[in-house]
Amino acid sequence: MDAVVLDTLDPLIAALRAQGFAVVGPVARDGVIRFEEITTAAELPQGWADEQAPGEYRLTRRGGDTVFGFAASPDSIKRILRPPRRILFRLRDGTVEEAEPQAPAIALIGVRACDLAALDVLDRVYLRGRYPDPDYRARREALFLIAVNCTVPGGTCFCASMGTGPRATTGFDLALTELTAPHRFLAEPGSERGAAVLGTLPATPAGPGDRAAAEEAVRGCAARMGRRVDTDGMKERVASAHDSPRWQDVGARCLTCANCTMVCPTCFCSTVEDATVPGTGTAERTEVWDSCFTLGFTELGGTPVRRSSAARYRQWLTHKFSTWYDQFGVYGCVGCGRCITWCPVGIDVTEELANL
Repeated sequence: MDAVVLDTLDPLIAALRAQGFAVVGPVARDGVIRFEEITTAAELPQGWADEQAPGEYRLTRRGGDTVFGFAASPDSIKRILRPPRRILFRLRDGTVEEAEPQAPAIALIGVRACDLAALDVLDRVYLRGRYPDPDYRARREALFLIAVNCTVPGGTCFCASMGTGPRATTGFDLALTELTAPHRFLAEPGSERGAAVLGTLPATPAGPGDRAAAEEAVRGCAARMGRRVDTDGMKERVASAHDSPRWQDVGARCLTCANCTMVCPTCFCSTVEDATVPGTGTAERTEVWDSCFTLGFTELGGTPVRRSSAARYRQWLTHKFSTWYDQFGVYGCVGCGRCITWCPVGIDVTEELANL
């Protein structure tokens, strides 16, 4: 099916809900953009924009009809596919009760190209590895993805440098490009089920002018991107910088708070917690998000392997931009810029790479 133009997103949301999907999209809530369930297009953040810089995030009112005039938010697909907490099994009266895989049917609208690239990374870990995760597989198969091509770059974005955006090229069911003058959406199918949904909506065929306007908007976004990195030989250059004094410099600033790994769409470290439920005779084992920045993450024999913040930051950055490629054939960074924005002291990974 060819691309079409939608005047409004309400028919799309209604069609997905009619098929049994919970439609989850971006909303302005508590000073940030979060992914929450929506029922109408009126709940989308129309007229909102964001200002992002190292250690800074502010929502601002720009007015107008623009719905997706913001960059990456603290939420990503990771939160849906790998919840921060999930019960693995329960022990009840000496019997093990394994948790059934959870697979809510979710249509996620507003997915950016960088997050689709991150999703491919997670798929390599949880689906294509030696031990596929059944809970991840169930959630993944139940997900309907509606990508949005970026037309407004963030101040900390560098997806163009990483080759992961700002245009979504694969991994989606539908892709939208928001157009202005007049306000409308160019919609393109990326899968058979996406085309099937699109075929039920009131739409007009996209003309050459619509396609040209969409391409120009995306190209302009790439040209105005706030950050960049030089990926030429990056894997080797980062690996060779093991003894650089720069690690001590960044270690003196890093709080090891783990904010960067919590908002990162590809970080997947986790740990398990065992706890009893008082008065029930039941114990639970729960998987929770963890981070290589926590002191106890690499504890062996009661002693942390990486005691200093410099050592932990070096492990994280070296993994993302060097050894991750050895493991999975891609970099562990998709250029979304979240780690820069949400670092309390404004450590800029692109600056650290340049200095190394």
